[in-house]
Formats: sequence, C-alpha cells, structure tokens
Amino acid sequence: MNQNRNGVRHGFLGRAFAVLGAASAAAAAVEGNRRPKDRDLRTLGIDPASFPK
Repeated sequence: MNQNRNGVRHGFLGRAFAVLGAASAAAAAVEGNRRPKDRDLRTLGIDPASFPK
C-alpha cells in the first residue's frame, strides 16, 4: 500500500512541477516577444496551432 501512495504523490508532484515550469517558460517567452515552445503550450493544455489567436 505504501508503494501505491508514493506513486500517487510522485505523479501529482511531478505533474505540478511540470505545469509550473511550463507556465514560467511560456510567460518568459511572451514577455521577451518570443513564441513559447510547443511542448510548454501542450503541457498547459493550449493547442500550439491556435496560440497566436
């Protein structure tokens, strides 16, 4: 049971850090008048093809 709990925690924490990192990278790119990376947009749930709109 302990192994299952650790898997849930690491999964949640890993996803949370991925989203925070992608948000930070995308915000920095937009502030620098650059297009964010497609990977960061997908992590945030944004379709890269529709980003400029």
